[in-house]
Amino acid sequence: MTEEQMLAGCLRNDAASQDALYSRFSPRMLGVCYRFAKNREDAEDMLQEGFIKVFCQIQQFRNEGALEGWIRRIVVHTCINVLKKNKKFSDSVDIVQASGISVREENIPSIMQAKEVVECIRLLPLGYKTVLNLYAIEGYSHKEIGNMLDIEESTSRSQYTRAKAMLEDVLIKKRILLKPKDKAVTVKIAMANN
Repeated sequence: MTEEQMLAGCLRNDAASQDALYSRFSPRMLGVCYRFAKNREDAEDMLQEGFIKVFCQIQQFRNEGALEGWIRRIVVHTCINVLKKNKKFSDSVDIVQASGISVREENIPSIMQAKEVVECIRLLPLGYKTVLNLYAIEGYSHKEIGNMLDIEESTSRSQYTRAKAMLEDVLIKKRILLKPKDKAVTVKIAMANN
């Protein structure tokens, strides 16, 4: 079934078209949810809630961009709303825990290690993980993140900086990233979108 056929069927509430759309896009969207969730079950719940919104709002898709991008935005916003609703975004770590390592964005571990990097991101406190995902992976600005999470733009920036430092520390501890002699490690969170 082509994307146009799926879209037309979904507009008619055709179950086969909805199933085809879900089958095509849910694996990648589960990856998005997984980065925000504490565990797979939470990610699956976010995914289901996201696709309910997709099917309820499908008539708002205007073919002005990729269908996958439109679905992804809905899923990301659903993840954020779930976190805010459950007040899980308030998790944070003291700045003392995140200090001690300087970070310069220049390089990333090899693509072969991308899955390990994602797993390390999931180890971060939820607030840090959320801002890191939204800024570095989803491409939102700190202003947009502030609006989405009801925080100040400066808070988003500081959470991102702390998240990068903490992620770097985790990557070094798990021996995914080697600690150079000058203690200034370069990391760039520019992984391919899942």
